Amino acid sequence: MLISDDVVEKQFICDLAKCKGGCCEDGDAGAPLDESELQTVLDSYEKIRPYLSEAAIDEIEKKGKYVHSDEFGWVTPTLDRENEICVYGRRDNRGIIKCAFEQAYNDGVISWKKPISCHLYPIVAKKAVHGEYENVNYSPRETLCKPGCRLGEKSKLPVYEFLKEALIRKYGEEFYETLERVAKKRRPQKRTEM
Repeated sequence: MLISDDVVEKQFICDLAKCKGGCCEDGDAGAPLDESELQTVLDSYEKIRPYLSEAAIDEIEKKGKYVHSDEFGWVTPTLDRENEICVYGRRDNRGIIKCAFEQAYNDGVISWKKPISCHLYPIVAKKAVHGEYENVNYSPRETLCKPGCRLGEKSKLPVYEFLKEALIRKYGEEFYETLERVAKKRRPQKRTEM
C-alpha cells in the first residue's frame, strides 16, 4: 500500500452545511463499490427503500441496484443523466444530500454504514495499475471541499484523524495505530524555552 503524505499532513473536517453533500452528485459516475459490497447492497435494499425518493426507486428498477462502468468498475446508479445524484442520496429540506444507507444505519435498521468509498472520502483508495497494492490519496474536490479544508485547517485536525472510523473499517485497527504512530513522529515537536 502506498499512502500519500497528504493523508497525515493535511487537515480536513467535512463541512456538510456548506458543501451540502455535493460529493454524492459531483463526479463521473456513481459511488465506487467494492465487489465485497455488492451482496450487502442487494441485502439492504428492501430495508433502505423507505429512505429513497420515488425517482430513485424507478431508476433502480430500470438500471439495477448497482451498475458496471468500464472506467470505474462497480458503482451505484445515478438519476437520469450521467453525473446526477446517486440514487441512494436524497436532499433534505435544507438541500443537504443524505445517504439512504447511512440514515438506515443511524436508525438501527441496517448494520452497514455506506459504501467504503463514500465513508473514506476525501481519501480515495484505488488498486494500482501495476502490482497488487493500493494507492491511498487525499483527493478533496477543489471547490466543493474548500470549506472542509478550511475547517480542518482551523481546527488543525489531520485527515487521517477525521477519517479514523473509515480507515479502521477498511484496513483494521493495527493499520490505523501504525499510521497514527508514523504521523505523530512526523509532526514538528514544539520547543520549550528553559
